Amino acid sequence: MKRIFLAAILVAFAAGSALAEDTCESKAVGKDGKPLAGAAKTSFLKKCKQEACAPKAVGSDGKPLAGAAKSSFMKKCEVSA
Repeated sequence: MKRIFLAAILVAFAAGSALAEDTCESKAVGKDGKPLAGAAKTSFLKKCKQEACAPKAVGSDGKPLAGAAKSSFMKKCEVSA
């Protein structure tokens, strides 16, 4: 019985953390609490995706990427983000 209860608790925490993910799309809300639309939304999403991808732009040696490597990485990351 304890094992079933423990398994249920673990599943509940895993599902809760998966559902709590904030995406750029869900954060696109204006100061008045209404969802952004048009150019404001496009601009916000672009900036949000860049900020989300920038810390991940690190090479296998641990150094930040630069130049063409960084541009390529950012382009791929922003599409998937």
